[in-house]
Amino acid sequence: MREQLRMSGVSESVVDDAVLILSELLSNACRHGRPLGAGEIGTGEIRAAWRIDATGRLTVEVTDGGGPTRPVPATPSVTARGGRGLNIISALAQAWGVRDGAAGEVTVWVTVACGPRHDDFATRVAPPAIDFSTAFDDLHP
Repeated sequence: MREQLRMSGVSESVVDDAVLILSELLSNACRHGRPLGAGEIGTGEIRAAWRIDATGRLTVEVTDGGGPTRPVPATPSVTARGGRGLNIISALAQAWGVRDGAAGEVTVWVTVACGPRHDDFATRVAPPAIDFSTAFDDLHP
């Protein structure tokens, strides 16, 4: 994917975002989805695809056999070992969603702008709402 996007003239920062998005989608499909054609021995698979449309938007998608629940962003605890993938994707993407296929397959798609990033990842992810301004007021009478 990385090489194909570079050869298509996609900026390095967008390539990095797309590779991370693909990694998260594949991880979620492996962890939560069923392989396609799982009823037939040896035919189970997960499909990944990406394309740049005429408007310059990059779409990355992963298709699997669906899972017991719909993909939704989680709210993991600070110490949780997982559950942040769709939140990361939401921060990097222009849009994302889930499409159901007629044969029972489920595709999660993500659209990313191919132009240069206008802001840093850190500014796109909302910081926690913690106010430390009065946290130590009781220590100083």
